[in-house]
Amino acid sequence: MTGSLFDLSGRTALVTGGASGIGREIVQTLAAHNATVVSCDLTVLDEGWLPAARSHSIWGLHCDVADPDQVTRLADRIPSQLRNIDILVNCAGVGGNNVPFGKLSLADWDRVMNVNLRGVFLVTREFHQGMIDRRWGRIINISSQLAYKGGPELAHYCASKAGVVGFTRALSLESAPHNVLVNTIAPGPVETDLLFNHSQDWLDRKKSELPVGRFGTAPEIAATALLLASDAGSFYSGQTLSPNGGDIPL
Repeated sequence: MTGSLFDLSGRTALVTGGASGIGREIVQTLAAHNATVVSCDLTVLDEGWLPAARSHSIWGLHCDVADPDQVTRLADRIPSQLRNIDILVNCAGVGGNNVPFGKLSLADWDRVMNVNLRGVFLVTREFHQGMIDRRWGRIINISSQLAYKGGPELAHYCASKAGVVGFTRALSLESAPHNVLVNTIAPGPVETDLLFNHSQDWLDRKKSELPVGRFGTAPEIAATALLLASDAGSFYSGQTLSPNGGDIPL
């Protein structure tokens, strides 16, 4: 995708969960379209300028998005010239281990909810008002098609991702009059480490269910994020886009 509609020159983006998988691909895609990108992740231990796509800057910081103190410190530690975040991508998340509901512990429930839903709230809260004040912003929350489909033994994960969709819809109604557009991406199965934690039998069966006959890729999800982050997506608000290869919810 090229052209002025997708050009992010002069924009600064923050991508949580940006060290690997879909988040890393979104970081690289936004940078390749001329955004300056701050990436934070729980696994990033060393701060510093990371190798950049097409010579545009990517700044890596450590942050646990479920910890309100760390999120506040993240906002303070972003270099002063980059603190006016224009584009926020809430991509940090954890998968839920398959657990029958009767055996689902409070600790398992809280772990998934704290990262996947509480983290979206905490990070958004830090940067939303600045977007409102400047009358320009894009917030993109990463959910999952399981928010709609559900999944056996995944009540905690599905509930957290459904919460992201509800949060997005509510916040979009408050934000759109100020030119701050809030949307969700709810991918289907995508080739990441999380997907490949499943057994080969599960992978074969799932792939056979997809009309396109294959799993998605991280660049395909990143392209959706680019659409919503750029002027090309300027009429999307409160929407959930689900790149899922035709895996229609039941």
